[in-house]
Amino acid sequence: MRRMRDLPAAERPREKMRARGPESLSDVELIAVLLGKGSRDSDVLAVAERALRLFDKSHNAMALDALVKIDGIGEAKACVLAAAMEFGRRRIRPYGVKISQPTDLLPLIRHYADRPQEHLLCMSLNGAHEVIATRVVTVGLVDVTAVHPREVFAAPITDRAACIVLAHNHPTGTVQPSAEDAHITREIRAAGDVLGIALLDHIIFSFDKHYSFREAGAWE
Repeated sequence: MRRMRDLPAAERPREKMRARGPESLSDVELIAVLLGKGSRDSDVLAVAERALRLFDKSHNAMALDALVKIDGIGEAKACVLAAAMEFGRRRIRPYGVKISQPTDLLPLIRHYADRPQEHLLCMSLNGAHEVIATRVVTVGLVDVTAVHPREVFAAPITDRAACIVLAHNHPTGTVQPSAEDAHITREIRAAGDVLGIALLDHIIFSFDKHYSFREAGAWE
């Protein structure tokens, strides 16, 4: 993990944001800006990375009591992070964004491309293919994510979703699907047919590339 003192001045989160804008920062760097500094024993980037892992595992709904358990985050910093998350949910969540093709999905999930592990995401859509919610279903190892249909469909059922889109990052940078990716896609699609919640596509993505099972003709 990078440490703040080891970074060139221009690559430190605040300086980078001033020069290039907040959109240039990774999720870890954005959290580091909110935190301001770490603790005597924990660099702010390390603290931010721990917070990000908890956000991912909790579907971005982190409780204060969980945040304050992280070394380097006290009650005041936990309140700042929780407030920022709530503000984002109220103001800038992608609710209502219509998904017509894979490229419509990518701006909503591209920030997961820098994760060192695979993150399987599920986007619930209504009958008009508008976004209801996007959630992290599982966090895998370096190159594999194990998933069961019940984990994928639990939230979409609650959302009363008409359909879903799956997506996951490939930390290796390649977006070609593995045999396991194809197997999971078939399994989730079959489960969706039974539940009446269609799987519209499965996207594999990196920073600058993506693979769509539907676009590639690998759907049948």
